[in-house]
Amino acid sequence: MRSPNKFRPSLLWRSLVLPVALGMSLAHAATDLTFESAADVNEGSLHFLEVVPDKPLHHHQNRIRIDGDSLNSGWVSLSQCHDNLDPVPRTQITFREGFVRDLRVDTFTQIEDAWIEGASVQLRNVERGARLCLSAQTRALRNNGNGYFNLLNGPYMRRFLDGYYPMRVSLEVDYPAKLLSLIDIEPSAQPGLKLDERPGSIRMDAVFEGALMTLIQFERL
Repeated sequence: MRSPNKFRPSLLWRSLVLPVALGMSLAHAATDLTFESAADVNEGSLHFLEVVPDKPLHHHQNRIRIDGDSLNSGWVSLSQCHDNLDPVPRTQITFREGFVRDLRVDTFTQIEDAWIEGASVQLRNVERGARLCLSAQTRALRNNGNGYFNLLNGPYMRRFLDGYYPMRVSLEVDYPAKLLSLIDIEPSAQPGLKLDERPGSIRMDAVFEGALMTLIQFERL
């Protein structure tokens, strides 16, 4: 991850289909006494949480819309919001070069400034409880041939050094039910991970620690 201020990244949220990350300086993480205790960090693998922590969680929300053109181009529409961001003086959300276009900041609160630089969203002076919403086109739908398509999302994570803090991810996927049939979703529904599947619509809500990847498989009708 790169930053014009060359800060050392230590707290990362990676999300979406292609690497999307937010980072904060190691010095700030070490001196911010309001930041969550390092004892709360999970150093293991993915673990879904049946009981939601009392503290406000970073809530990462993605809405992806697949249309008929997406089947040929791979490009899908993305709306993304972040609630309860951690307070940091400088951070960024980065997308993979060549896999994002029309990136823009839609709204933000409790943040001094937010702007686009290339394939990234730069944030300055993020206050506790901040909210950010952005939108873009992302090249996220993969044509596997023979009429099969994959939508791979993640990894979603809220990482500090070598461990992970709890976070919540909500994912909404709208697709043309007349053109695509849903085959499978991974991971499957379980305590801490809710799924709602209907023709043309998928809704997922997860509370977890660790790194979450999701795979949605379709077949063309």
